[in-house]
Amino acid sequence: MFEIDPRSRAPIYEQVMERLKELMIHNVLQEDEKLPSVRDLAKQVSINPNTIQKAYRELEAQGYIYSLKGRGSFVTPTSMSENEQQQKEKKEELRKLISEALYIGVTIEEITQLIHEAKGGDTRDRSNERT
Repeated sequence: MFEIDPRSRAPIYEQVMERLKELMIHNVLQEDEKLPSVRDLAKQVSINPNTIQKAYRELEAQGYIYSLKGRGSFVTPTSMSENEQQQKEKKEELRKLISEALYIGVTIEEITQLIHEAKGGDTRDRSNERT
């Protein structure tokens, strides 16, 4: 499913969370899709099941997944009304990061390119092309 970098400074449970979020964001994991069980995922990535359980708990607290007793964990369907607070928080984080990036010399074109890359669009640099 994905790999964990044992040399990373990020805790392993955070790496698991980030990888799962990426899979959800890029629609590899669909809404209401069942996630691997804690034991199965722990075996796949060769880490302690308690670490996976912690990542799942955090993802559930953040609203990315939900659990059904005896059935497992599932990807939470996105809903505009439910995500309004998350959107507001992320927009504020982005504003801050963009301001910092502009301050240190990152160009608007580079920021736009990063947005296209994050969206999964064309990643070629077109800044020198004529229209």
